[in-house]
Amino acid sequence: MPTYRISGHEVTDADDVRLQRALAYAYDNKQRPLCSCRGKGIEMYVAKIGERYSIKRMPNTGSEHWPGCVSYEPPPSHSGLGEVMGTAIVDDPKMGTTTLKLAFSLSKNGDGKAPPSSEGESDSVKTDGSKLTMRGMLHYIWKESGLHRWQPDMPIRLTWPVIRDKLLLAAGNKISKGKNVLEYLFIPEPWTVERKEEIANRRLGTFVKASSAVKGVRRLMIAIAEIKSFGTARYGFQIQFKQADCVFMMNEDIHRRMNKRFAREIDIWNADTEKKVHLMAIATFSVGPTNLPSIEEIALMVTHPSWIPVDSAADFALVSKLCDSRRSFEKGLRYNLPASKPLACVTLIDTDPAVAAFIQPADASEEYVKEQEKIISENNSSHWLWKVGEAEIPELPPPSRQ
Repeated sequence: MPTYRISGHEVTDADDVRLQRALAYAYDNKQRPLCSCRGKGIEMYVAKIGERYSIKRMPNTGSEHWPGCVSYEPPPSHSGLGEVMGTAIVDDPKMGTTTLKLAFSLSKNGDGKAPPSSEGESDSVKTDGSKLTMRGMLHYIWKESGLHRWQPDMPIRLTWPVIRDKLLLAAGNKISKGKNVLEYLFIPEPWTVERKEEIANRRLGTFVKASSAVKGVRRLMIAIAEIKSFGTARYGFQIQFKQADCVFMMNEDIHRRMNKRFAREIDIWNADTEKKVHLMAIATFSVGPTNLPSIEEIALMVTHPSWIPVDSAADFALVSKLCDSRRSFEKGLRYNLPASKPLACVTLIDTDPAVAAFIQPADASEEYVKEQEKIISENNSSHWLWKVGEAEIPELPPPSRQ
């Protein structure tokens, strides 16, 4: 349980009422709380999200915290975050907000043309880190929700209401296109038969924002949801999201590009005969005169049953082993980084110092291996490496004694 020092007093997350009062005082008086996880404390800042106050780490200080601290974050070079932090993602500790610069459109011209895909990967050109791709935004909201972090006391079967609340809270202080991300965001609320009419009315109220055009320009919304099924429609295809009380339409071109670009994610999802794996989608969509939503652009992300994102079968195997072994770790996320670039698969945070765990694919190119070795050597940190194809998962470093 993290402990903070605010105005000379120590408070914890367990004492929510006292913590909220202390944070309100610090926010109004522009004071910096201190996280007590190491030494004399590490400076934090206070953000106000709705009527609640939240403690956030200062930019570029995540790796200074004790690995077991909730504010700990691996070095940006161990994930794709280093490429987008400060450019596509800009924190403002003074205002308590984060601005997201997006590489995809949130409007649609009257010609009806879908915006170009921002999800293509390339091995020959450097990924543009100045704007977040659609997958990059999903990864960032997921990280801000804490859903990339696993500890033994966490329930592996988190329910959709919990996931939704975490995502909405994470989006609460994010700004894009000059507006709060919540104004664009649709995350299906938990559906029940008893409340189906009021849920449908709230959804329609949200969709109204995207159903009218201004000077020939139609506003797009962003959906984050778990996919239940894909299907064919009279014209094109459709997606049914879990909890959603309507289907989302998709034209043939977007359907074809989605299956090509996210073939690996779809394969992992289809291979799960027990239906415990989650296939998440982030998509922009428009709403026509009949209130039927149509997807304009989409990105997919597959997660372990624990809701930890995974990139490959090897990735899935390591995350499963760590969860079964009751280890604490943070999952590395790619954001804009293509699969051809290495990153730390996970960082073990039940060791001190933290251990960066890398996976080397069986088909890794010479360039990939050299770049991976460079990341490991430049950070001069404890690391673990699994060369897929040469051996089973190697023995993991034991946790430190607390």
